[in-house]
Amino acid sequence: MSARKDAGPEKGARPGRRRGSAGTRPLILEAARELFAERGFDGTSLRAVARTAGVDPAMVHHFFAGKEALFVEAMEFPVDPARLVPQLLEGPREEIGERVVRTILGLWEDAEMRSRVLAILRSVTAGEQGAAMLREFMTAALLDPVVERLGVPPERVAMAAAQMLGMVMMRFVLEVEPVVRATEEELVELLAPTFQRYLG
Repeated sequence: MSARKDAGPEKGARPGRRRGSAGTRPLILEAARELFAERGFDGTSLRAVARTAGVDPAMVHHFFAGKEALFVEAMEFPVDPARLVPQLLEGPREEIGERVVRTILGLWEDAEMRSRVLAILRSVTAGEQGAAMLREFMTAALLDPVVERLGVPPERVAMAAAQMLGMVMMRFVLEVEPVVRATEEELVELLAPTFQRYLG
């Protein structure tokens, strides 16, 4: 969707920017990074991003499926919860514990993905505002959809996430023995029943 070339800028738009131009997408990403850093995830709306970028709100929806998708790309987040959640949940309910463990282990075994996630975590958790932004995003994009899809209490999903984060820290960040030398099958055998109890 393109605006007329003779249309004036939106109220609050940055000067010199035209809606529907070839550089619209980068402008949207730039504005999103600025607003997410300033207002956090919850405090940033797609309409505010459009206004800051100087584009029609429809252009933001044209390029991005929603605020979560915009955040993933703007912050260069290597894992898209919109793809991860179905991967975790689609399949037999009685196998969800094993599926969660194998999926997360597989993601973190990728050295490039791991380094990018760790860099983002160090950056955003260095201050209270960054930590709040990541918490808001993960709640809206990952935890809430799991709660909705599975119909389990939020505290159970949160505890499952906490358990997984602990395992990831012990194995891939701190490299604590014997967690770091355990095989995938050993970790699945130990952890899958716990996740099944939380999520099954």
